Amino acid sequence: AFSSLDRGPDSRLLLPRLQQNKHSDSSRTTQTTTMANHGRAYGLSAELAQKAKSKFDPKLQQEAQEWLEKLTGTPLAPNFADGLKDGRILCQAMNVLQPGSIPKINDTKMPFKQMENIGNFLRAAQAYGVSELDLFQTVDLYEQKNMNQVVDGIHALGRAAQRHGFAGPVIGAKEADHNPRHFDEATLRAGETVMPSQAGFTGGANQSGMNFGLHRQVADPTKKH
Repeated sequence: AFSSLDRGPDSRLLLPRLQQNKHSDSSRTTQTTTMANHGRAYGLSAELAQKAKSKFDPKLQQEAQEWLEKLTGTPLAPNFADGLKDGRILCQAMNVLQPGSIPKINDTKMPFKQMENIGNFLRAAQAYGVSELDLFQTVDLYEQKNMNQVVDGIHALGRAAQRHGFAGPVIGAKEADHNPRHFDEATLRAGETVMPSQAGFTGGANQSGMNFGLHRQVADPTKKH
């Protein structure tokens, strides 16, 4: 294929360039193939993953799974994480607690549509009264990066359902109701007269016997002979 090049005076320059270009194209192809692979976690990422794994509580996950299955009437298959990955059951559960909160649920295997379901659930749950700090992020569920937080978010949703007086199945301990305290003016003024020990009260101690500031003397003038 290079017979015509071999006869020319620049053949020794062209051949290495062709081989170099071929090698460069091969390298680019290899890099493109491996970019989607996250690979093994190292350093801080590995430490965080191990910490999350150590906090995993199978009992809490089982409670969350059973609650969602009761709400929706749909089993989570083949397992908890994969059954929630497309976001449909979460959206269905949210619509049971708050009818119409998620008007459209995507029924497709397209990743961005499934992640859209999860995002719609998270927004609806926050509007329902679940704190953003108690919820998870889309990637925590879709890529199963933090299933502990997913379980915690479902339990937080269950507590919110109790707070709303949901008549169906619930999960988790009921949150304490807001109980503000109101005191009249006399009670507030009476509290101002109390001096706590942190304010410097020492139970009646005084400076008796202290000789700070006196000149050095052989006999202590403060003592009676």
